[in-house]
Amino acid sequence: MKRLTSPGAGAPPSPQGEGTATSMRDKARELRSTETEAENRLWYYLRAGRFMGLKFKRQEPIGHYIADFLCPEHKLIVELDGSQHLNEVNYDAQRSFWLNQQGFTVLRFWNDDVFLRTQQVLEQIHLATRSAVPSPQGEGGPSGPGEGKSLAHVHTLATRPRKP
Repeated sequence: MKRLTSPGAGAPPSPQGEGTATSMRDKARELRSTETEAENRLWYYLRAGRFMGLKFKRQEPIGHYIADFLCPEHKLIVELDGSQHLNEVNYDAQRSFWLNQQGFTVLRFWNDDVFLRTQQVLEQIHLATRSAVPSPQGEGGPSGPGEGKSLAHVHTLATRPRKP
């Protein structure tokens, strides 16, 4: 998930400047055209219903954040993190907390996991879709209070942070 505004107290900042809906869509479009190699590789497996027939979107605006990958049907967000996230642990935790409050499940993986353990990453995503109850409206708001969860508060496959 890309940082667009400075972190607050767990909630996204007020919608001004780069947090507006128009600028969020523009930023998401820009991110789609400049994706990382890891995002490109995972997108190969997730796009066009290739993965379990599920629809995934990439670089999708959600509130004041942009998710790397979103499966609206299961309210599942998949995030790929590079070494810059070693310095953004608190921000990532606040962002995940806010997304969980909105009813989303957040999975996080290191970029290296996508390259070195692709099948394990896909298996974790598969397990998350099996344990998440599909949203009746697909992309609608949270199904109820407290239903969002983070299956991976820390990076799922990596046992220790990698150095930049």
